[in-house]
Amino acid sequence: MACLNKSNKMIGFFKVSTGAVDGSMVDPKVVFTTALNTPGTCAIILAHNHPSGNLKPSEQDITITKKLKEGGKILDIKLLDHLIITDEGYLSLNDENLM
Repeated sequence: MACLNKSNKMIGFFKVSTGAVDGSMVDPKVVFTTALNTPGTCAIILAHNHPSGNLKPSEQDITITKKLKEGGKILDIKLLDHLIITDEGYLSLNDENLM
């Protein structure tokens, strides 16, 4: 997770979840606690990898992204994007209108 200030300058980069071979659980409490404990955070960008090389987001990817976006509205912390990264490239859930 990247924390950004009001000018969208990155002010911190943090690991908020560690996955297993076939998945990773993201806890919104950890995401927002980290953001709130990073002074000046106004927005966040999430990123995770798909070791399989498949750029297609899972239903869980889309669900947690929407959940975090809604939670961020309450805390006034914008979720700007959620990226899926592979050796072949990346996919932006924002660009794909999946947020």
